[in-house]
Amino acid sequence: MTTRILMGATVFAAVLAASAPALAQDASLDPVFGSVTLKAGFQPDPRSVDIVAGGTEDASHLGGACVGMVGDAPDYRLNYTAGGLPLNIWVYADVDTTLVVNDPDGEWVCNDDGAGDGGNVNPGLRWATPPSGVYDIWIGRYGKGDGAQARLVFTENH
Repeated sequence: MTTRILMGATVFAAVLAASAPALAQDASLDPVFGSVTLKAGFQPDPRSVDIVAGGTEDASHLGGACVGMVGDAPDYRLNYTAGGLPLNIWVYADVDTTLVVNDPDGEWVCNDDGAGDGGNVNPGLRWATPPSGVYDIWIGRYGKGDGAQARLVFTENH
């Protein structure tokens, strides 16, 4: 009887997994533009990296505020050790970009136009008390179009 229950649970779990929507964004893939390890109080602040925003996958399937066209693999990976400071992740570009982050808690956090730069095309996210761990980051392009040059910025100021 125990074997039958375990087998039934295994089949049930397999059915649930098969019915769940497939996510195109795969944090297990190597980031396209590299990674950085930072800990609270990092210098220089801000820290930035140039990337190409965009991709062929619509991030809206992630739900919430997630929008924009992104790639399968993360664009960049931040390994962060938190302290008593906030963490800000912003993107600056000449085109309308979006920001998709899979945070250390496994939550999808997204933004479009929230960097507070007045231009209303740059995304930004702020963790007042950020968790330590891996932040996998995708920079999307709002609407369809070829990739666009963008600057990904990490800062504890603002």
